[in-house]
Amino acid sequence: MIPFTTRVARKQMETTLLSCSRQRLPRPARLYSTPTKRSSAPVMETLIPDSYPAFLPALPNHADPSSNVQDDTTTNDMHSFLRTRTPYMVLPPPLPCGKHSELNDLYYTDSPTRDLIAVMDACLHNCHDVHRAKEIFDNLRAKSAEQFLHPRLYTAFVEAYLEMALKEPEKKSLWVEDAWILLDSLFSGQEKVAVTTGAYALALITWLRYSSENAPSYIDGVTNHTPASLLKGIVDNQLSVVTVVSDRAIKSSEEAQNIIRALTGAAIQHNYPEIIRELGHAESMGSSLPDPYLDVPEVRPVTVNASVLNEDGMSSGKTETEIPFNLDVLRKHLAHVSLARRVLSEDLAARQKLLEDSVYDVAVQRMRRQAELFKELGLGDSVLRKQDLQLWMWQWHQLLQARLKEDIALLIEKETASLTGNPRNRAQPLGPFLSLVKPEKLSLITILEVMHLQGTGGVANGMKAARGLVGVGKAIELEYKAQMCKKNNISMPSTARVGESGFFSRYSYNNLHARRVTARKYMEDAEEWTGDWTQSLRVRVGSFLVDRLMDVAKVIRTGLNKRTGDTVEEEQPAFTHSYEYLRGYKLGIIKLNPVVAERMAKDSIRDTMHPRHLPMLVKPKPWLNYNEGGYIYNKNQVMRFKDSQEQQQYLKHASSRGNVELVYAGLDVLGSTPWQINRKIFDVVLEVWNAGYRLGKVPPAVYDEPEPEKTPEMETDQKARSIFIQRQRRWLANKANNHSDRCSVNYKIEIARAFLGDTFYLPHNLDFRGRAYPLPPHLNHIGDDLSRGLLLFGEAKPLGERGLRWLKIHLSNLYGYDKATFDERAEFVQKNLEDIYDSAENPLNGRKWWQKADDPWQCLATCMELKAALDSPDPLAYECSLPVHQDGTCNGLQHYAALGGDARGARQVNLDITDRPSDVYTYVANMVEKRMREDLEQNPENKYAKMLVGKIARKVVKQTVMTTVYGVTFVGAREQIERQLKDRGDVPLEDCYLAAAYLAKQVLQCIGDLFQGANDIMNWLTACARIISKSVPGDRVFEAMELDHASKSKKVKGTTTRLRKEQMAAVVWTTPLGLPIVQPYRKVKRKQVMTSMQSVYISDPNAPAEVNSQKQASAFPPNFIHSLDATHMLLTALECRTQDLMFASVHDSYWTHPSSIDQMSTIIRDTFIALHSSDVLSRLLNEFRERYKGYKVPVASLKTSQILKQLGIVDTATNISSRRPKNTIEAVLEPATETTDAAIQTAEEDEEPAEIIERPPTVSVLSKEQAVMLLKPVCGQAKRSNNASSATTQDGQPATEDSLEGKFVDLVDLLPPVPAKGEFDVNKIKSSLYFFS
Repeated sequence: MIPFTTRVARKQMETTLLSCSRQRLPRPARLYSTPTKRSSAPVMETLIPDSYPAFLPALPNHADPSSNVQDDTTTNDMHSFLRTRTPYMVLPPPLPCGKHSELNDLYYTDSPTRDLIAVMDACLHNCHDVHRAKEIFDNLRAKSAEQFLHPRLYTAFVEAYLEMALKEPEKKSLWVEDAWILLDSLFSGQEKVAVTTGAYALALITWLRYSSENAPSYIDGVTNHTPASLLKGIVDNQLSVVTVVSDRAIKSSEEAQNIIRALTGAAIQHNYPEIIRELGHAESMGSSLPDPYLDVPEVRPVTVNASVLNEDGMSSGKTETEIPFNLDVLRKHLAHVSLARRVLSEDLAARQKLLEDSVYDVAVQRMRRQAELFKELGLGDSVLRKQDLQLWMWQWHQLLQARLKEDIALLIEKETASLTGNPRNRAQPLGPFLSLVKPEKLSLITILEVMHLQGTGGVANGMKAARGLVGVGKAIELEYKAQMCKKNNISMPSTARVGESGFFSRYSYNNLHARRVTARKYMEDAEEWTGDWTQSLRVRVGSFLVDRLMDVAKVIRTGLNKRTGDTVEEEQPAFTHSYEYLRGYKLGIIKLNPVVAERMAKDSIRDTMHPRHLPMLVKPKPWLNYNEGGYIYNKNQVMRFKDSQEQQQYLKHASSRGNVELVYAGLDVLGSTPWQINRKIFDVVLEVWNAGYRLGKVPPAVYDEPEPEKTPEMETDQKARSIFIQRQRRWLANKANNHSDRCSVNYKIEIARAFLGDTFYLPHNLDFRGRAYPLPPHLNHIGDDLSRGLLLFGEAKPLGERGLRWLKIHLSNLYGYDKATFDERAEFVQKNLEDIYDSAENPLNGRKWWQKADDPWQCLATCMELKAALDSPDPLAYECSLPVHQDGTCNGLQHYAALGGDARGARQVNLDITDRPSDVYTYVANMVEKRMREDLEQNPENKYAKMLVGKIARKVVKQTVMTTVYGVTFVGAREQIERQLKDRGDVPLEDCYLAAAYLAKQVLQCIGDLFQGANDIMNWLTACARIISKSVPGDRVFEAMELDHASKSKKVKGTTTRLRKEQMAAVVWTTPLGLPIVQPYRKVKRKQVMTSMQSVYISDPNAPAEVNSQKQASAFPPNFIHSLDATHMLLTALECRTQDLMFASVHDSYWTHPSSIDQMSTIIRDTFIALHSSDVLSRLLNEFRERYKGYKVPVASLKTSQILKQLGIVDTATNISSRRPKNTIEAVLEPATETTDAAIQTAEEDEEPAEIIERPPTVSVLSKEQAVMLLKPVCGQAKRSNNASSATTQDGQPATEDSLEGKFVDLVDLLPPVPAKGEFDVNKIKSSLYFFS
């Protein structure tokens, strides 16, 4: 009997295919669908998942998705959505090093296990070493490690066994038996792994090949399974029989047809009429040709002769023509059915697939062709001696490719010979991983990745060795995974389309979730299983490849003999390995030969770029899962995890529960924005680049600053010598930076040149705080002024009257005249119209007005656009594709002012209604100027006040003011101001450091006075984070104390040290859109990896380490504010898509067409008000109380001045040392909860350590009031002088070092209340003209 739900779904699908058109569906149902030419193109009815996110009410049974009438519980109001309780994902924190539990192993896989899984994957690939893979697999299964094993891994092993049966005919019965044993364990439920369609497809293949009556290699008694028993299992597991017969495991159309016939017979036997019809329909679909364009005349298909059967099923002797069964056709039909008509738009993705598929082949062909061309001209050897980057790369590629073929073969032979020894002594193999990718690609990937990484990590003309090795190893891993995606030619879902009700109604959200689940399931079933590599494995693979590259890569370097004047040639390594001291650490570095580095800044470097560094020619793949989206083949994560396995697990589980649908939808909106290259700007940039001089962000070909000259005083004056050395170092650093900047601009220009005339897209993902970034790193709108100036929207809109006005205001903003009223800015443009025309017509040889702008390249682009509009017959009808920006005023302070209701701060950052825009940076600069003049009046000899008076422009303090709300420290503020003073050039270089220190102190004091509300919230967030990071899960307290006492009895480290190791709780919170944020700051645990090049120390993200309490506390305020501005941006993106506006963003700068600015401005204000009307801080406090319920904080950890102030034990003026005084008065309190033995055994003093008897652990859980009473004597003792009397406890006994040992307090009791909110009404923002401007 077919399950009722399956029958209903099948009936709905058939009805839809027959009678339902795309236009008749409600608009939300067309998410992930692409419009077709015909209005009658059929689609599948909206797919409803088995379960919805828990925080959304389910659709009622009577609800009709196509109806415009919604029930009472449905709302499409964004305000209501944001006020809904956000679902929390709560996972246990990782256990300390050396501790294990089934739950911990489920969420946090250690590196050795990950290495084993990766080895297993590599050995399975192409059946490299199935025996070793099977040994690892069996060991993992024996250890009940099912959490590490994916259902697709089981099918991969069955496929490998069947492949081995073909490779080793003499052992086929053993391999087939292993396949059936594994399949039986899956079908019986022993493995605790979900049975997939792939498993039944493989079972049917195995039966067909080895157990059917017509099997070519029949094996007797190997299984009792028949098509009838397998069909019953398919039905019992509620799997689609058509999906089984079209599974990728069935690679032969003939086998698929035979399986269909066998299952049809079984369905007749079991009386499954629905399945008989399904199989018959599948066979008819497979025997037909797809007809995507009905208006194209049909081409007669190739046919074959087939026997005509009589009623008895016997051949009648007659023949007729029929279309042969084709499995690929069936799969394409099913793809259209399962994801809706034309959802998988293969024709649109063809060019992008070609780009990602053949990038290495194209690079090799181009280099080969150039070498052959020079050889034909008789210039081969002579040219190779010249400095040409592509010819060098071709030469290196030939040598490295041959070397890798030889060395990999020797390595595999050596590792195979070592298998005969003791398994425990075997080293992790490297050969299987190097065999995953062909030597031709290994060679080219290594060369391209090393050259791409040059100049990174603060190393001029080189890279840190560890970074280079990891980078090469990761590139090999990504290429292997891309190959697996390409292998099965998986179709790509298109981007979601939004309904009329927007994204925030319950039905739209559920529909979005349903379609994403469907698409993700399709993609997963079509892909083969692959394992993830660990950092140490990447280092080892990278070291093997880079070491051989350094051996074979040579260049000819020429120089001039100063004595003879002759030209000298010498063959030198293209890459060298050495050591340098960087910030006090000795680091291994890989350096490029100077001639190679020089050519990197001059030659075309298009062949050094991987497609994952390039924009896309089609809309990016929608984000279907935490690791599925963006590029078609190249694997990407939706979040940049910063080596945090905990963050990955949180996002993985939140995604599976449907909590992050709107985050994925927002990223899809950002990625679907079309772009094109501004050809006019590109031509100017190219001219400047080829001329080699400095202009804007284009650095000169030869560094143009004069080298500092030595002075005669250097020989006698130590200060003069020190000043010269300082200036010389700065000059050398600037020269090296100029070269790195030149290489960076070269990438931008090459990419822009490659995409001229194309419309392209920028896939996005998130950082761990939820901020969105484009995946292509070189040319994107988040880049510098040059990158932004080169970009236009891919679609144009008529300007209109308001659009023309906003284009003028935008030009004024870019020039730097952005603190006046809108009318004054528009007037500024009118007054400078002559210069604007001159800039547009003659940018390089005219008056060069545009070059004086704050953002010169964007200013020039706007000048050209404005001139084109004004010169057109109808300026208001001019089609403009230039993005216009709306920027927040110190957006972090805007969020703080809204959170705290700070009226004074709100006025400074334009939240309140004002006639003119407020400029907080100028205000702070004026405050600092006033304070310095007061200092100068009090002390006329104040050197730095005298030096800086009159020089404090807004630019000097801007970055410090902006980052103060993000937790900038005094050191950070000093460094920011020092850079600005050096750039001004009117402060002596040798005085910049101390002058910046003096100025930073003044700036921070002024900001503290101005934004008291922001400081209160920042302190509250810091206090919460500090308490959380000191906590221990309740179920770990007793065990931790027990181990501590055991350690202490052996005279090792005390209790506190052990408790610190148990402090594993990171600060975790959830954004209003459901995205879980985990702060990744933990104490670094380094792992040593020995390589042939050097010993590499890497951080192991899978090794558990206690949290870095200081970093968790200081980073929480800025990270929380960043998560809020990221939420605001995504809300705005979704609402702009709902209202059909083009949208792009650079964090707190929102872009759209000039004519859409007024509409987007309304959306920006509405989304900000909705976000801050949801009582963000109270929701955060409630989440902390729920998330950390049961966590305990050691009382000894509360002795820091910051926590004591929050508890009200000391006032803000008291400075309490974080180290506990030796003598304290401790009140002995009755614990609320106590775990102790009846008596404490003591040991009499004895000289032999063996006679010491351990004390049983004592754990006391106190209330907050009891903890405060216990800590008050600490404060009193700190205030008293050192000659005060010794402290005693309440019972008169002297206080000991162990007085606070074993005492805990509930974390929830310690969380401070939310700061009181001010009187500012956030709804005033609706009337604020300059909130975003």
